[in-house]
Amino acid sequence: MTSIELKNLLTNLANDFNFENSNKNRLIAFVGLLGDFDSFEYAINLKKFAISNTLENLDIFLIAIGNEKGKEKFCRYTGFSEEHLKVVNDNQLHQLVGASKGLDIGLGGWINMTLMLMGIGSSKTLLEVIRGYTGDKGSNQIYNDCDQINLFNFFKFSGSLFSKSFGKGYLRPFELATFRLNNMIEIFKNWKDYMIDTKYLPQRSCTFIIDKNNVVIYKYFSKDILNYSRDMKLPIDFLNEFK
Repeated sequence: MTSIELKNLLTNLANDFNFENSNKNRLIAFVGLLGDFDSFEYAINLKKFAISNTLENLDIFLIAIGNEKGKEKFCRYTGFSEEHLKVVNDNQLHQLVGASKGLDIGLGGWINMTLMLMGIGSSKTLLEVIRGYTGDKGSNQIYNDCDQINLFNFFKFSGSLFSKSFGKGYLRPFELATFRLNNMIEIFKNWKDYMIDTKYLPQRSCTFIIDKNNVVIYKYFSKDILNYSRDMKLPIDFLNEFK
């Protein structure tokens, strides 16, 4: 697809989905199923970024594979705006804009996703999983001391546990793994609403930023699970130059 064709396609999609052009840059991210790990994590981080910054020059939108019931639950859990999330029932638009459909060996979505989680056709995934347990001095902490964490309604603790055990000011060991486990619990609790068709489990995300003239000024295509950003250490920091 040429740059002009991509520009026209994104412009038409923005109009079709009422992603209003208010003389701002617009981030339009195509994520996989609503229940994909990346979809949850990306939406939560985008919401936190929007809360922490005065976005005078940027609007943020997501397009995900799902239905309206799943969308409602997704937004309630992640805090992402329902008005800025559109759901589609297949991955045709993802394919049109060039998003990777992930590994496909012809044995169905479950097998493809499992192989990708093992690093097959998804080379960066295992490193990202390991980082969730080991921590990362180059990443930001997730939980504040006052945050309450509830795993399976059995193991309940506050974010201060990470501070007491490992200090503050960086991504502590087990912190990211805990965050992802919480998201996984929510996904499994509402599986039927978030996962409308498991054949789309391997579908990866892509992100575009278009300016007020609908020119594409940023793009990123993910090929791996748990890699929705070019820099997963600071996955949302690329937005700072556009806000």
